[in-house]
Amino acid sequence: MNMKAFGLAGLATGVIALFATSAFAHHSHAMFDFTRTVELVGTVTDFQWTNPHSWLRVMAANEQGEMVEYAIEMSSPAALFRRGWRTDTVETGDEITVSIYPTTNGSNGGTLDFVTLSGGKALVEEYD
Repeated sequence: MNMKAFGLAGLATGVIALFATSAFAHHSHAMFDFTRTVELVGTVTDFQWTNPHSWLRVMAANEQGEMVEYAIEMSSPAALFRRGWRTDTVETGDEITVSIYPTTNGSNGGTLDFVTLSGGKALVEEYD
């Protein structure tokens, strides 16, 4: 009977460990070009305070001068909160300046380097 209990306990521990390791999984940042930054001056069209990543969408001029929407990936809400962000830090219609690490494929997006709000307050992103 003790062997059966130990076997079940071992199996349960293995199953728990299998599912717990997926919590540590994270996608690569290889899709972003960390060798350069792009500065955008534009208008917030959406701010999504979501897990596992928050998103900032900004309407700004591209290199050709055309107005396009940029999708900017950010950290999790918990990480952003530690850096001074709140759910109402930016709102639709706010004029901001953002510095992003652009996507490597040239799409209209990137990951946040820092943002300067209309009042002059700057908030940075940090990557480990």
